[in-house]
Amino acid sequence: MAKAGALTPKQEAFCIAYVETGNASEAYRGAYNAGKMLAATVNRRAKELLDNSKIAARLAEVRKPAVERAQITLEQHLNDLKRLRDLAEASEKYGPAIQAEVARGKAGGLYTEKVDVTSGGDKFAAPSGVLIVPGAMSPEDWEAMMAKQESAAK
Repeated sequence: MAKAGALTPKQEAFCIAYVETGNASEAYRGAYNAGKMLAATVNRRAKELLDNSKIAARLAEVRKPAVERAQITLEQHLNDLKRLRDLAEASEKYGPAIQAEVARGKAGGLYTEKVDVTSGGDKFAAPSGVLIVPGAMSPEDWEAMMAKQESAAK
């Protein structure tokens, strides 16, 4: 007798096939007799299996060792960048060596990116891709703050 909460052999086969292929429909076809099913039916049933909490828990359990092996630490990352920097430097490729060293500095928290968003007294327009959220400031307070920053920069 199977213990409570245990998967059926077909559900287990689905989990293993899904982890191997990354394709739920393909995993379903491999684990179940789906030869005469419509593709839409296979897709729906595969999705139902993925939504099953027991299946989700088993998938997490099966993936766990691979996820743990794939983890990278800051120290490993910095060492890899240092190795790449040293290889580039040894090949007298100083541009890539500098890029690797800058990447090490960013990863290590030595660099912070700052964006200067001053308006020059005109209506403020944020650069593309930058969202400025002044909080609970009135337009007058915003203009006063911007003017103060401009005068401090002079």
